[in-house]
Parts: sequence; structure tokens; C-alpha cells
Amino acid sequence: MKVPVSWLKEYVDLPDLDAERLENAFVRVGLEVEGITSLGSAVTGPLVVGRVLDAQQVPGLKKLINYCQVDVGGEEPQGIICGAPNVRAGLLVVVALPGAVLPGDFAISARKTYGHISNGMICSGRELGVSDDHEGIIELPEDEGVVPGVDARPFVGLDDTIVELNVTPDRGYCLSVRGLARELSHSLGLAFRDPAAVEAPGATDEPAYPLTVEDPVGCDRFAARAVRGVDPTAATPAWMRKRLVAAGVRSINLPVDITNYLMLEFGQPMHAFDLSLIEGPLVVRRAVKGEKVTTLDGVTRTLDAEDMVICDDSGPISLAAVMGGETSEVQPTTVDVLFEAAHWDPVMVARTCRRHKLHSEASKRWERGVDRELALPAIGKAVRLLVEYGGGTAGAEVLDLDTKPAVPPVTIDADLPARVAGISYAEGRAADILREIGCTVAVDGTRLVVTPPTWRPDLTDPADLAEEVIRIDGYDRVQSLLPVAPPGNGLTAAQRRRRAVGRSLAESGLVEVLSYPFVGEAALDALGLPDDDPRRASVRLRNPISEEEPALRTTLLPPLLVTLRRNVGRGNRDVALFEIGRVFHPAAATGEPPVLPVAHRPDEADLATAETFVPAQPWHVAAVFAGDLEPAGWWGAGRPATWADAIDAALRVAEASGASVEVRAGTNAPWHPGRCAELVLRNVVVGHAGELHPAVCAALDLPPRTCAMEIVLDALPLPGVPVTPTISGYPPALIDVALIVDAATPADEVRRALVEGAGGLLESLRLFDVYTGAQVGDGRKSLAYKLTFRASDRTLTVEEAVAARDAAVAVASSRFGAVLRGA
Repeated sequence: MKVPVSWLKEYVDLPDLDAERLENAFVRVGLEVEGITSLGSAVTGPLVVGRVLDAQQVPGLKKLINYCQVDVGGEEPQGIICGAPNVRAGLLVVVALPGAVLPGDFAISARKTYGHISNGMICSGRELGVSDDHEGIIELPEDEGVVPGVDARPFVGLDDTIVELNVTPDRGYCLSVRGLARELSHSLGLAFRDPAAVEAPGATDEPAYPLTVEDPVGCDRFAARAVRGVDPTAATPAWMRKRLVAAGVRSINLPVDITNYLMLEFGQPMHAFDLSLIEGPLVVRRAVKGEKVTTLDGVTRTLDAEDMVICDDSGPISLAAVMGGETSEVQPTTVDVLFEAAHWDPVMVARTCRRHKLHSEASKRWERGVDRELALPAIGKAVRLLVEYGGGTAGAEVLDLDTKPAVPPVTIDADLPARVAGISYAEGRAADILREIGCTVAVDGTRLVVTPPTWRPDLTDPADLAEEVIRIDGYDRVQSLLPVAPPGNGLTAAQRRRRAVGRSLAESGLVEVLSYPFVGEAALDALGLPDDDPRRASVRLRNPISEEEPALRTTLLPPLLVTLRRNVGRGNRDVALFEIGRVFHPAAATGEPPVLPVAHRPDEADLATAETFVPAQPWHVAAVFAGDLEPAGWWGAGRPATWADAIDAALRVAEASGASVEVRAGTNAPWHPGRCAELVLRNVVVGHAGELHPAVCAALDLPPRTCAMEIVLDALPLPGVPVTPTISGYPPALIDVALIVDAATPADEVRRALVEGAGGLLESLRLFDVYTGAQVGDGRKSLAYKLTFRASDRTLTVEEAVAARDAAVAVASSRFGAVLRGA
């Protein structure tokens, strides 16, 4: 929001403040200042008022060039070359004399051109940076004080200061001069003059134009008034154009400029219709899905059933609260104007803007909330301005359809602001501040019953009111001290498990990421999930950020694989990522959930019923791999990530959780059917790991042989109290065992058999080699394990270690027919 300080001064008596003090005044009430620009600094050197005494066309040229004699207040007039079509004798103009520097570092000097010495330049609005008008030079009005030789800056707005503010979504009333002036009055303790506090004619028995509102939820107020016989050639007054340009709004024509001016001043978006172009009575309603309207930007838009439209007999003529339509806009020949000021549902406007990707200055204000009591004052001032500067006759009829909703009061403990801020306020201070911002306050013992003003729709609960008291009293009074944390029991077991799992994966070289939990059908199709797969039963959002991803994820893999693809696409070829997060499964309950109160704790029965509608949200952990897990270098070739690394990551998750899972062959989309392992805990499958199916890699544009794993973290046991391991001071006995088994025998099952047979002397066991070839025979493989034996109370003898080794091999032999290689 850009606003000239001179405009603010009309409604609050601001003293002369430098940029720093002005910024502090806004910051004190919680407004962020983007920048403060002094327009006077844009033009340096002599810039004076001049009067054209004579303008003679330079002969022999194809274009119009005049050599002018201009009185600039000196003893002699100055000769100046000017090519503007509107220069003429008697005109008061703005003259930049030699030594002046205009915006763009354009220095003015005396120079010879077109056969004459030009001692300066007669300026247009664009050359001074005060407007976009470059069709002619600025014409100053005949007025007292506008005489040749005086400084021209005050007459063209170059004596003003522009403040640009970043208004947060909850402070929509600050998108207006009215709101900002009010905030400055709070900040500086100055009186505020409300521009909307004027008498405005109310509704008459005969409306300004026949109109029906079919949906009072989407539009709870609609006001209109007509002005007939307007001069279509009437120009927007210079003071209004200057303010519009300073605020970053393009001047169009007088009726439209008036609506934009009042939007900036009051914060009330308006629209001007050409009465002669409206066919029949007006109707405000929801659009019929598929209807079309051509908006002022020339785009034909297909409407949704949630959009609000203003219609006549020809159909929609305006996309309500967002942008008017081409068929009824004010034309260069318009003589009869109908002004409209309404109040629209902010949620409807926000959704319409996003649906059509059409954001306007009007919709920006509607989304944030507009004072519904501004409709008649805005209409009244618009009519007065148009009659004053455009002629015509104001219609006596006023339309005002008002289905005013009741504003519920908010009850707040009088000491709540003090408890929230940690500072003390004098008795009655909170009530006084709330009255200062426009609230109606009734004291009920130790509580305040507060009715917020109509321009503050954001004040809906006690916390909002407490924040207002703290803000107006001064954030600088709130000490920057951390509160004392209450004693607690530390992390829960589930939190310890998540941290242990994350730490384990990070220590093994994976990078943790956080993904948005949104998915669409296309992502599930790309994973190759069957139609009856439970992961296709998802929770759909009523207001998704993207229509392409309208559901919550049931597996971590889709967004995680998108992150992998993005990294690979940006040149990171070797990627190993993991994520720990929730997935969402639909609740079993059907129908509509109960509406729970917020003023007090709901009944236990209602809470229990509401709980049945909450989706199940178990924690999962997933990891994905692409490229080399171990890089190549002078030390040798690298090692690409394989299905085994995905399984290893899954085993690390189980180990960090204190669980021992069984790994066995399985099939499950999106994994390759021959390179997929299922992870089993107590005969329940808790996850899968392996290489993704080639079709999945192709569909998602992933590197070939990308690997992944996913485990239901909540299915793993919670870790108990860690037990400090006992470290033996006796030497270990290291024995390698190579067993030949059938090629289809899972290595993990052989490992389990060895562990079972080795007994309590086995300290660790690790698979370090797998061999297939002619030496072990067709359909056979060799599994080499490294066994470590150790006793806690003695040094093992060779006989004890060998006996334990033989016992382990015996179990594997009896269970899988394993044979010692080389035996």
C-alpha cells in the first residue's frame, strides 16, 4: 500500500516528521514500512512556474516544434523549444531551468536546437516522475500563488512524501488512507477525523435501479445510486490524478477514477456501470457452472458454481468483487453512471481469485475484510465528486439491500492482556484501549464484554483483543525474556524412537527432507498401485492448494520421489534421502462431524464423536536412493546404490527402534517384483524395501534402478530404557564361515539360523560376501559370514570357538541343507 503523507494529514494532524520518526510511528503499531520516498528529492535544481508569452512554430519541419518565450520571473523572458501539442500563449507551465536534474539523472542545460538556444525545458508529468502522462506538458491552473518564478514543486506534488507499507492479511482495514490515518492517531496520540463519518442518504422506497440479491450469504449488502447527464469529456481533477499515481493506480476516466480514489481512501471497492448498457433488472447470484463473462482485461472466463456474478437480462456482466465486465463498463461516451458499493463474502472472493488466477486491488481488500458500513458513505461521496467535476444530476433514489448479520460480542478477562504480555496495566487501561480502537465495551465484574467495530472483522476471540491492547499500549513495553519452562518428563518414547531413527539414517549418509503431504491420482497411477490397493483410499481436502494434488498422502514415497527427481534434475546425480512423517487414512465414520464450541470445553460425548471423524495418522519412515552410494576416485571405482542398501536402511530403522525384523522376498507396488523384500515383525509385514519397478522409474522420470524403502514406524516397538552394554576385556575369536545353499534361500534366514545355533558366545555376525558361479554349481550360492565370539569372564579356547562355530553350522545345515564350502 502506497500513500502520500499529505493525504494522511487530511484526517490526522501529523507534525513534520523525518523519515525515521515516521517509520517508527508506523512500526510502533505493528505496520511494516517497505520504504519512504521524498518526491522532492527526485528533481534537483531550479524548477519554477512559467507563463508562455508567445509560441511560434519553427518552419520547415515535419513535426510540430514551437519556439516559446516564457516568463520565469526574471527581468527577461527565456526562449525555450517545446514540441508539446498543447503549448500555447497564456498557459501556466512547469519549467526546468538550466542546472536542474530530472528523474533518470537527466540534466537540463542551455543548448542550441532547431536553430534556437533553448534555455530550459517545459515539462510533462512523465518527465517529472509525477504521472505517466506524456501526451502534453503540464497545464497549471490559474490560481492565487501560481505566478511565474515561484517554486513549482508544491503545485505538481513534488513536495510530498510517499510511504509504502506491507500490510499483513489480518489488517485489511490498513489498505486504505482511513485505516492508516487511524493507526497513526493511535501511535502518536493525535485526534482522528474519520472520512466516512458523514451523513449519507439511506435507502428510498424507489430504488436507484431494480436489483435482486439471490444469495445473501455471498452478498449481505448491496448499495447503488445513479448520476445522469454526466459530461463524458470531463477530466479527472489534477489533485485526484496526482494521488492515484502516487498510490500506483493508473488514471482511466473520471467515474472509474472516483471509484479507485474512494477504494484507496475508504477501503471500499466500488464499480461504475454505464446505465445505458444494462439490459433489464440486475440480479446478484451464484454463477451457473459453465457460464462465461468477459472481464475488463479482455479475457473470457468460464465460471464456477461458487463464483458470484452480477447479471442483467443478457447474463453475467460482472465477476462480483473481483473485476467488472466489458459489456457494461464506462465508455468514452457514457453520460449516465450507476455507482455500486456492496459487501461480499471474503471466503468466496478468495476462492474465486485463485480459481481464475485473477487478483485485483478490489479482491485484495475483500479477501482481508471490508467495513460493511462503508457502502452508503462511499456511494454518497462518489456521487458528490462526479456531480462536482463531471456535471450531471444525482438521482434522489438510493438502493440499499442490507441483510445485516448480528455481530456477537466477545467476552475477555480484564487481566488477560497482562497475563499474556507479562506486564501490568493500570485498572481500566485494557477497556480504554479497546474503546480507542472503536470497540464498544461493557464491564462485567472482572470481565469485559466487547463488540468489535465493523472495520475490524479480525477481532473474533479474546486472544485478538488481548493482542490489540498489547499493540496499542506498545510492544516496546513487553520484555524480551524467555519464560521459565515448566518441569516435565522429557521426550516421550515415540519422540525418542523418531529421533533415534533419524539419527541412525543421517549417520549412514542419508539427508533428511520435509515434503508437502499432498498427492493426486496421477502420482498413485505412476506408482502402479492396483485399483483395490488400500493406499488409494485417501482423505480429500475441501480447499486444496492445487487441484492436481487434492488428497493427503497415504505413503511417503510420492512426494519423496518428487524431491529426488528435482535434485537429480538440478545436477545432483548421487542422492540418498529420507523422511519421517505422517500418512493419512480415512476415518471409518460417515456423515457430518459435530460442530464443537470454542468458548468452552465441548462435552466428552461430542469430543468422542468428533474423534471418530479424525483420519488415522500413523508415522512412517521412507528412504530413496539414486546414483552412487560410494563415489569413485583415485582410490578406485565407486559403488552404485542397490536394493541391498534400501534393505540395509530398513534394518537400521528397526535396529534404532530396538526391533529385530525378518527380511524375506515379497511383491508390492511400486517395487520390482524380483527385487523386493518385505520386512516382517511378529508375522506382520511392517514395510518393504528394494529396487523400484522400471515402469515406475520411467513414469516418474527417475534414474534407472532407483531404490526405496518404507516402514510403518508406529508398527515397531517403542524403545525401552537404554541398557549400558557390557564390554569384555578378553580377546575375541574371529572365524569366517562360507556356506553353500540353494540360490533361492534368503541370506537373512541363514543368518538367523547361525545366530540361533552359535549360542551366547556369539558377539556379532556379518555377511561379507555372496558368490555364485561354477565352483558352487548351478542353482547354488555361497554366503560368507564373519563370526565374532567372546566371553565376558575368560579367554575362549580354540576348541570352544570351533564348537560354537560347528553348532551354528549344524543348525543352518539341518534347516537349509547348508554345506561348508571347501569341506
